[in-house]
Amino acid sequence: MARPEFPSDISREQFEHIRDMLEAARRKTRPRKHDLYDVFCAVLYFLDSGAAWRSMPPEFPPWRTVHEYFTQWTMLRDGDKTLLEQALERIGRSKEIDRLHKLLGPR
Repeated sequence: MARPEFPSDISREQFEHIRDMLEAARRKTRPRKHDLYDVFCAVLYFLDSGAAWRSMPPEFPPWRTVHEYFTQWTMLRDGDKTLLEQALERIGRSKEIDRLHKLLGPR
């Protein structure tokens, strides 16, 4: 069943520009239970709304799942940018990058 659209969502076409980089961050353990697009849109919702993780709308994957991906995507890797920052830059979401910097603080 398709979930409703949220104002913070990106299109599936935009998501295809960053899918490979987000897929590469995952440890290969077992098949994915949730659509990575929905997880990424949930992270965008979190950044856009400023709501608590537990306030994630039920149409998204479980908040603990989204939080785990957020944690993986915001770990510093090679260089000084997180994977999430790189993905947001690639799709032109500067507002969310600013909010991410406020959440993560100085690095």
